[in-house]
Amino acid sequence: MSISSRLAMVLAGFMWVAGVQAADDGSDTAIWGKVKTLLVGDRPVIDDTAGNVIELEAPVRAEDAAVVPLAVRTKQQPGGVHVSKVHLVIDENPSPIGGTFTFSPIAGRADIETRVRIEAYSWVRALAETSDGKVYMARRYVKASGGCSAPAGKDQEEAMARLGKMKLKLDDDAVAGQPSAAQLMISHPNSSGLAMDQLTRLYVPPHFVRRVEVSYAGEPVMTADVDFSISENPNFRFWFVPKGEGELKAVIVDSKDLKFESAVAIRPGMKGGS
Repeated sequence: MSISSRLAMVLAGFMWVAGVQAADDGSDTAIWGKVKTLLVGDRPVIDDTAGNVIELEAPVRAEDAAVVPLAVRTKQQPGGVHVSKVHLVIDENPSPIGGTFTFSPIAGRADIETRVRIEAYSWVRALAETSDGKVYMARRYVKASGGCSAPAGKDQEEAMARLGKMKLKLDDDAVAGQPSAAQLMISHPNSSGLAMDQLTRLYVPPHFVRRVEVSYAGEPVMTADVDFSISENPNFRFWFVPKGEGELKAVIVDSKDLKFESAVAIRPGMKGGS
């Protein structure tokens, strides 16, 4: 069952009751209470205002609500504790859970950068689950509106002609045994179903990337369960640790169960990718 489907069930059948006190900054919204329970159950969420475990970079006011850059950065913890999962939550979006990112040890760093849609002024949250079972949260209030219902930036026929084309590239030299940054670019309209075609005056049906799987030398690096809160032409920047020569591979599946793949051979000391 998809994230959006599970959330719809919770919102329809679950009433959030006492137990959460309103924060002075208004961040303890009703929808956040529901989403928190769905994602982490009754585990306490530690508000990491000091950024000891997780930090969230986001603009205070977005230039374009349909393409809002976000960066989640995590810090290594003592005693072998590491961040294994990151959730991205946008309270006021029609589907508040924008994505859940799961990282394997060969990711090296549980960091992710992407671009999102924001429908209304909203708290944006990044939750980090650590290997010892704790949950930490970083949050920012972002002023943006209309991102999920904004018309596509490109002609629909042109967008569909490039559907599923991907590019993988490295940010810098790949060094064996050290975390290397990579970028995955996906050509996909990521239609929310809320945007109207300006020519036909009809709503474009929803069609979006829902799962991303990245592996290196046959081992998983990062998986992401995402939805239409991710912007048109999804873009993800992540990390992996090359141990030698191997293939960096990305597989995506969209909401129509279409599957696309891309791969690049990695050699320590190489730069770039295709």
